[in-house]
Amino acid sequence: MNAAVASPVTTTADLLVCDQLGVGVPGRPLLATVHTQFVPGRVTAILGPNGAGKSTLLAMLSGQRAPRSGHVWMGGQPVSGKVTQALARQRAVLPQDTAVAFDFTVQEVVEMGRFPHRQQPSRHEARIVTEAMQATGVAHLAGRSINTLSGGERARSHLARALAQIWEPLPDGATRWLLLDEPTAALDLAHQHHTLALVRRWAVEQGVGVVAVLHDLNLALRYAHDSLLLAPGLAGPRSVHATAHLLTPATIAQVWGVHSTPVLAADGVPQYLVAAQ
Repeated sequence: MNAAVASPVTTTADLLVCDQLGVGVPGRPLLATVHTQFVPGRVTAILGPNGAGKSTLLAMLSGQRAPRSGHVWMGGQPVSGKVTQALARQRAVLPQDTAVAFDFTVQEVVEMGRFPHRQQPSRHEARIVTEAMQATGVAHLAGRSINTLSGGERARSHLARALAQIWEPLPDGATRWLLLDEPTAALDLAHQHHTLALVRRWAVEQGVGVVAVLHDLNLALRYAHDSLLLAPGLAGPRSVHATAHLLTPATIAQVWGVHSTPVLAADGVPQYLVAAQ
C-alpha cells in the first residue's frame, strides 16, 4: 500500500510492539491482524470506520483485553505478564466512557491518577495534580463534582488524570505511554485542537508514546505523525505508516465511501474537504 514510516533510533525495549496480533472479540470473526510497532516520541492515530476494531485494539495495547492471537510487547515484555501496578505506572488510558459512579470532585479524580505511585510517591505529588489540571484547562473546576460537568469538561478532567498518572519520567527510564480512545469526541472545536496539540507536545518534548483512536481525518493529518488503518477488506497485516502518506483520496474513498478533495492549510498542513459520493 504505502511504505512504512521510518522510525527514530530506538531499542526494542522502547517500543510498543504488536506481533501478529489478532484483533477481535471471542465468538466473532477476526477483524484484523496487526503486525507493527509504535514508537515513543510520536503520536500515532488508529483510524477506521465504525466497527473496525479500533477500540478493541487499543484495549489490547493497554492490557485490558486479551488478544485473539499473537502478542503485545511493552518495554520488551509481554503486556499480559506485567504486574498491574507496574503497568499502570508506565501507561495511562483515557477510555471513551468517562462516567464516574460516585460523586468525586475533579481534583479527586485527577488524584486517582497518582494511585499507582502510592508506594513510591513523587516529591511533587500535589504540584503534579495541579499542573495536570492546568494543562487541560480544568483547574477552575477542581472543587466541582465531576458528575455536574458537561461531557467535554469531564473528558478534559479525565485527560488530566491520565497525564498525572505518567507525569514524571520513571526511575528505570522505561518509556511512558498515553493511550486515548476518541479523546476529542465530546470536545468543542477549540478544545479538540488544544487537546491534540497538548499530547503532541508531550510526545515530542518528553518522549512519551501517544496512541489515539480518532475519527476526524483532518485532526489526524495535523497532529498524528503516524497512523494505523483498520477497515474491512484491507489485505494483509495492518502496520503503522506516515499519516500524510496513508490518507490518500483513493484510500479515503475505499474505506469511508466519501469523496475527498486535498487542500493545504495556511501553515502547509494537508487537509481534506469531504463530501458524500
